[in-house]
Amino acid sequence: MDVNPAATPPARGGRHPGIPAAAGRETAADDTVVNAAPTARPPAGEQADIDAERLGRLLGDPGLAWLVGRARQRMVRGRPLTGSVTLSDPDASQRRAAESLLGRAPRTGGSLSIRLDTVDAVLRRSGVSPDGLAAAVVALTGPVTLRAETRDREERAWEEAYAPLGTLDAELAPWAERMRGDGLVRRLARTPEAAGPLVEAAVRALRALPVSPPTSRATFAARNLSGAHALDEGTPLATLVLSGLRSLTGFPDGAGAQWRREAWASAGLLMDDLSSTVLTLNLRGTPSLDWMADAGEPAVLTLRSLSRHTPVAPAAMTETVHVCENPAVLSAAADAFGPACPPMVCLQGQPSAAALTLLRGLFAQGAGLLYHGDFDWGGVRIAVALGRSVPWRPWRYTAAHYRAAAARATEAPDLTGPPAATPWDPALAVALAECGVRVEEEAVLDDLLADLGPRAR
Repeated sequence: MDVNPAATPPARGGRHPGIPAAAGRETAADDTVVNAAPTARPPAGEQADIDAERLGRLLGDPGLAWLVGRARQRMVRGRPLTGSVTLSDPDASQRRAAESLLGRAPRTGGSLSIRLDTVDAVLRRSGVSPDGLAAAVVALTGPVTLRAETRDREERAWEEAYAPLGTLDAELAPWAERMRGDGLVRRLARTPEAAGPLVEAAVRALRALPVSPPTSRATFAARNLSGAHALDEGTPLATLVLSGLRSLTGFPDGAGAQWRREAWASAGLLMDDLSSTVLTLNLRGTPSLDWMADAGEPAVLTLRSLSRHTPVAPAAMTETVHVCENPAVLSAAADAFGPACPPMVCLQGQPSAAALTLLRGLFAQGAGLLYHGDFDWGGVRIAVALGRSVPWRPWRYTAAHYRAAAARATEAPDLTGPPAATPWDPALAVALAECGVRVEEEAVLDDLLADLGPRAR
């Protein structure tokens, strides 16, 4: 039999230098070769019957690298080493190596096919590898780990990486379950080894949120994570924590720098203390607020001012603060009643850090908070988000009030978006689903103003 004298023999029981674990340029009926995960090499005694020098000359020719790679691929997948493997467009060296292995010239044609059963028989009959082709592949390329075993081991590693998610409070349990299944952690970390520390840090951050009083994101990161820059924009940890805190606060979907700024602020983490504001009417406690209240004019408060001075609701007027969603309500109240209007706070949509700080401070002083918002699924979510931060009672914001308003509406737009629960009045969610129309605050403005006038008090 013609052999290749230039082939370099492998060390006994070792990988032959001319044979990679998977060869790369052939195509055949088999799938693309997949490298097996390395495992501990078996003791040399387990391959004592293999003639490593002859094996290197017989099967270790570089022209047969594709054949060895295909055989290893089948072993990784747990498939038998039977049937044929085919190499398209072989070169002359690959044809010569096949002829040396088989002791005859392969069939002519555009491709090269070799039966694995035949190779197995040649190795056994020649005494080069008494245990056949599988043992020869291991001797040339190293131990083979079944793909199923590799996959099971990797999944166990991912489960260990996800384990810290199980320590989160119940309100974040749905988010934690979603993280296990939607692939975000895997895309951010790539490997379970990198995912473990990432998930642990995200859980540590989320367990410390929301922050009250609000603080800068950098200060929070320095106190709770690896350093002040741990939550910088674009880092995997910032992406994961932002996803979790939105689930915690109910902050709506969106995009862009301003949206991210407000999303962080919803949990009390601030980029600065001036961009977060809240619209108010007839609150007092500072010279400027007193002046505005005397004039009955709305005032815009920044988070910076709220962190230094907490406004008060004048007890002489009322101990109740009316909270609305839309500026039009507060503006109309100022026009109608001026300084005689009871104190009001307007969220202007999703509650900002400034709004939450103000309302928590008023509630701590003993003020009762009455809330009204748009009768739609977005308005409901805003109300729910507010309730996570501060207790409130509904202000004409129940199922009965909605049904009455919907009955009066002649051209109300249809509801859009996914439904949401209304824990302060479960019947409201049912009514919204049944009627299916939006009723904005402006449509019930006269009813709201009736509650704010002097005769209502």
